[in-house]
Amino acid sequence: MADVVPRLGVGTPASIPLVMGIVNVTPDSFSDGGKFLEPASAIAHGLSLIEEGASVLDIGGESTRPGAVPVDVETELARVIPVLEGLSGRCRLSIDTRHAEVARAAVAAGATLINDVSASLWPVAAELGVGWIAMHMQGDPGTMQTDPHYDDVVSEVCEFLRERATAASEAGVKEIWVDPGFGFGKTDVHNLALLSHLDRIVELGWPVMVGTSRKAMLGRLLATSDGSADIVPADDRLAGSIATEVWAMHAGASMIRAHDVRSAIQAAKVVAA
Repeated sequence: MADVVPRLGVGTPASIPLVMGIVNVTPDSFSDGGKFLEPASAIAHGLSLIEEGASVLDIGGESTRPGAVPVDVETELARVIPVLEGLSGRCRLSIDTRHAEVARAAVAAGATLINDVSASLWPVAAELGVGWIAMHMQGDPGTMQTDPHYDDVVSEVCEFLRERATAASEAGVKEIWVDPGFGFGKTDVHNLALLSHLDRIVELGWPVMVGTSRKAMLGRLLATSDGSADIVPADDRLAGSIATEVWAMHAGASMIRAHDVRSAIQAAKVVAA
């Protein structure tokens, strides 16, 4: 089993889960696409998330929402590197990427964590001596929600994460996180099963990161609960986000990836109490 990173933020008790703030430098992310595409606005947003208490900022230059079109490495680099350089030294930085070239450049620009939705970049993390987050995804962003299927989603996701985390540990990665990948090649039923049995992922022994913030499943669940026929829009999913984040923290998640950092931190403090 890999070394387990304690739930510890600067100046906070060790029992309080970390909150990772999201900085999407993209035109097409599902919740905030286009809002922070310019480096200055992305840096300003990152600084505001630090003021709200984020322990880590996750910088991404390629949307991985369902149906997203891949971007070339040059475009991704042009989006994220100025932002990483502008935020370097202000907070711990993570690079949200599937590409080794981007990961290497991001680490050179100040990132110390690779948030890897492809769960394939552990050799880069080992080479550079940085942390690595392995996320489960069935398929790729362009096709993952077409027809996701599992015989046993909880067992299959657990086995995948165990395999990738073990490979990373054997390669020499010292800081390993696992993420079940809510919404990445999963139906709402799959997502809820993973939430319900998140303790089984925690029991794998590596610290768990959970990202449910503002996701479409919440929009559908909230529409059902209030009798609405329409999906609740992304910017009106705070209640659902906090509900799933609190559930995840109670089950043992060590880090929450969130758009609404202040609210997530408040929830974390209450859970810890």
